[in-house]
Amino acid sequence: ALSHGLELLDRSAREQIVRQARRPGLPAQALRLSAVVAGARRTLDVSESTLEAGRVGIAVDVSELESVRADLQRQMDANVRTLDQLPTAVAMFDARQRLIFHNAAYQRLWDLDPAFLEGRPLDGEILDRLRAARKLPEQADFRSWKTDVLAAYRAVEPTDTPWYLPDGRTLRVVADPNPQGGLTYLYHDVSESMKLASRYDALMKEQAETLEALKEPVAVFGADGRLTVANRAFAATWRLDPATLAGKPHVDAVIAACRALTPDQSPWAGIRQSVTGLSETRSGHGCRLDINDGTVLDCSSQPLPLGATLLTFIDVTASANVERALTEKNDALERASQLRDTFVHHVSYELRSPLTNIIGFTQLLGDETVGALNERQREYSEHIMRSSAALLVIINDILDLASIDAGSLELQRETIDVRATVEAAVRGIEDRLAESDIGLDLDVPEGVGSVFADGKRVRQILFNLLSNAVGFSAPGQQVRVEARREGRELRLTVTDRGRGIAPEVIDRVFDRFESNTLGTKHRGVGLGLSIVRSFVELHGGRVEIHSAPGTGTRVTCLFPVEPPPGNGGLAEAAE
Repeated sequence: ALSHGLELLDRSAREQIVRQARRPGLPAQALRLSAVVAGARRTLDVSESTLEAGRVGIAVDVSELESVRADLQRQMDANVRTLDQLPTAVAMFDARQRLIFHNAAYQRLWDLDPAFLEGRPLDGEILDRLRAARKLPEQADFRSWKTDVLAAYRAVEPTDTPWYLPDGRTLRVVADPNPQGGLTYLYHDVSESMKLASRYDALMKEQAETLEALKEPVAVFGADGRLTVANRAFAATWRLDPATLAGKPHVDAVIAACRALTPDQSPWAGIRQSVTGLSETRSGHGCRLDINDGTVLDCSSQPLPLGATLLTFIDVTASANVERALTEKNDALERASQLRDTFVHHVSYELRSPLTNIIGFTQLLGDETVGALNERQREYSEHIMRSSAALLVIINDILDLASIDAGSLELQRETIDVRATVEAAVRGIEDRLAESDIGLDLDVPEGVGSVFADGKRVRQILFNLLSNAVGFSAPGQQVRVEARREGRELRLTVTDRGRGIAPEVIDRVFDRFESNTLGTKHRGVGLGLSIVRSFVELHGGRVEIHSAPGTGTRVTCLFPVEPPPGNGGLAEAAE
């Protein structure tokens, strides 16, 4: 610059330097200026001094230093902004124990006057003010406690101390010594986490006591298959050592110990799978375990969060024994019923032939073909004929039911006139109506038409219904027979005004050999309504019964007008 006569600074900058250099009694100081050097803007520390030989000026390039200082300031400003956003209170003190920085959370935590904090108070002064405001932990010897707190300035390692404040809050105070001297405080408010931990501990203790009080065995296995919880009932039921269970054995070891008490080993595979299966495929599992001492347990496994599994065992010995007894009783009753049906079936076959002979010879005697009968002999002959005919009806009913059970009874379907069929059935009961002084109300319209059915079986259905109605009616009462065509169904209804059926009995009236004849003149073996329902269902229809004590009984048979597909309900009736 000297050789070429260049000016590095503008006029105002030069004049400012000259004025500073001429200030009497003051040492020369560098003036920081910005100048363009070699085409680049630079920051210079410029000073000028007056010597005997003249004046000398010195310019030192501090551009890099200024850039680093600016970057450092920006970084510090960013750190301050970040610390102000933290919920943790932060305070920094220098080696003289004066406050040099605090974030917004620190001021909120202690609710101190901002002007007081800006005055850079000593750490001890802050502690004294907080004590006066009763914001520090209560101490019997505050001076000694304060000395211990300030001793952190001389420590090498950070200290971590809980502070229990008078307002109920709990602080975790970390004092971290700085390498250049001083101290940084971090104040963590752990009140909520302490409360949660306390509630968690209380809940776990309550759950543990609850499990121990349960009479049912309970066990919990973790995601790794190891036992995490087991109550006393679990250990007692499976004869396991509590010390062994305290060692958290694997489910395989637990099952191996339990297997010895159960004769059936198959349920354990499902139990193990429910504990060790993949989390995506695990589901609830249930099984029944029979123990050698006769105890019966229902085991249930339920998946828990984090891959754990809950096993519960309920003692169902009493109900299982009752269930077993009922099953055995039902099996015995079923075998007895089958034996009875087989016996009755065979006896019926054996009786029908001699009964047919009796009826034939009785008719021969009644016709007086072999000789004349006196009045008493004729009366005896008629009585034998009626009794034999009634017995033959019963035998035929039994054989029909046996055929239905065997699935061998087939309907002889044809188009039959409904009115003619009803009248034919009525004719078969006219003598009993007259004998019992029972009136008949026949309501069968001319236009009721026909139905595709087995005429013989329909007449048998009506005959049985009319026989029941007459048997349960008192002299002078009416029995009503109705026939109606409704849509694709034919409704045949027989109604009496007798004593009716009690609610507790009505569900059993269709059972075989169920006869509710007490208090009536009707005598039967209880096959009539069973035959009715079997034949109606064989046609693909259904039977409805409505009755109440003192109001009589109404039985309705509904037949499909069109022939049903297939074999017309043979399989259903056989079932």
